[in-house]
Amino acid sequence: MSSAAQITIPLPSLPEGWSAEKDFKAVGHISSAAQRCIEPVGPHFLAHARRSRNKRTFSEDDRIQAQENAKKVEDGEESDASEPEDPMMLQLQAKDWKTQDHYKVLGITKYRWKATEEQIKKAHRRKVLKHHPDKKAAQGATEDDQFFKCIQKATDVLLDPVKRRQYDSVDDEADVEPPTKKQLQKGDFYKLWSKVFKSEARFSKSHPVPTFGAVDSGKDHVEEFYNFWYNFDSWRSFEYLDEDVPDDNENRDQKRHVERKNASARKKKKAEDNTRLRKLLDDASAGDERIKRFRQEANAAKNKKRLDKEAAEKRAADEAQAKKEAEAKAAQEAEERAKTERESSKKAKEAAKNAIKKNKRVLKGSVKDANYFSAGGDASASQIDAVLNDVELVQGKIDADEIAALAGKLNGLTVADKIKAVWSDEVKRLVAAGQLKEGDAKTLS
Repeated sequence: MSSAAQITIPLPSLPEGWSAEKDFKAVGHISSAAQRCIEPVGPHFLAHARRSRNKRTFSEDDRIQAQENAKKVEDGEESDASEPEDPMMLQLQAKDWKTQDHYKVLGITKYRWKATEEQIKKAHRRKVLKHHPDKKAAQGATEDDQFFKCIQKATDVLLDPVKRRQYDSVDDEADVEPPTKKQLQKGDFYKLWSKVFKSEARFSKSHPVPTFGAVDSGKDHVEEFYNFWYNFDSWRSFEYLDEDVPDDNENRDQKRHVERKNASARKKKKAEDNTRLRKLLDDASAGDERIKRFRQEANAAKNKKRLDKEAAEKRAADEAQAKKEAEAKAAQEAEERAKTERESSKKAKEAAKNAIKKNKRVLKGSVKDANYFSAGGDASASQIDAVLNDVELVQGKIDADEIAALAGKLNGLTVADKIKAVWSDEVKRLVAAGQLKEGDAKTLS
């Protein structure tokens, strides 16, 4: 065993002639004492307070806390318990994954599009622990792993933001059916319709989405609701239902045919969905007592004005007939002028609208005349879509006068390079003005 030795080392002597008065320089000073209040906080203080209050030792407190945490985990697992499995669902085949209900496969139909990523992962773990082929084999089961593959596919789709959005776009199980006449007779009209539009609101590109409201909602709220929904901008794309596109290079014609077919099908489904939503709004507004009340109030105000006018005319009946005829004639002339002005304004608006439509046709026709800027041969469907999308993008960034000016430049041009030059100049102008970002409308640049 080694021993410790104590060594005395003297301090070095000061230089000869050194003195504190002339050689010592202070670089600062010690601040005066200050009294401060310190509040004990943090997990360690809370643990200390818990042990002191319950008179526990460190080991006792750690053991009890571990038991409570384990109980919380178990309670959480039980609250998120998987839903009962339909025996028919277990017969699903992996090849039919597109038609399966992914939320039902994972047992989270009560959440559907509201399910969080963590809930999906938990549901996947529960299903894997129950249906993994190795576990089935260990239990002596002989069935195949088709349903396990369905579980894996459901998880892949729902954990991919793009694929999940595509699936949610066609998930009819999350829809709330409009109330029937019988339900409306027994239930609250506004609560029943509120559920429907709350379900539809998940497809809105813009938020917040106005709510349906209640029977006592004001006129401004009701008008805002119907204006928003009659101009509803939905993100539903219906891509999930697309027919698979062949990826071999030898069958390009078939690939283009399938792409066009898918685009046409999506467009048709989009139109059908818009029609469905419009019918919902028509049915809701037809039974909305608030609208009827607003109309009655407007008619009452209008009738009051009419009655007041009649009373005034009756009081003025004793006045000179000439003055009465003059006033009637002046009122008639004013009405005719107002009518003429309204008709003129209406015609001007229609003419301006038709001019815009005509100019937009010129813009689209110009890229068509330029063969959609294809290097050679017929333009592909994707090239056409890309060019037309960029044309729509540019049109959306400029006003009617700028559209007319651009149409004037393109009108009569037939050479693709000249048409491309006009479009390129317009894109550059919009980028310089900050209306487009660099790289936007690439096919027109």
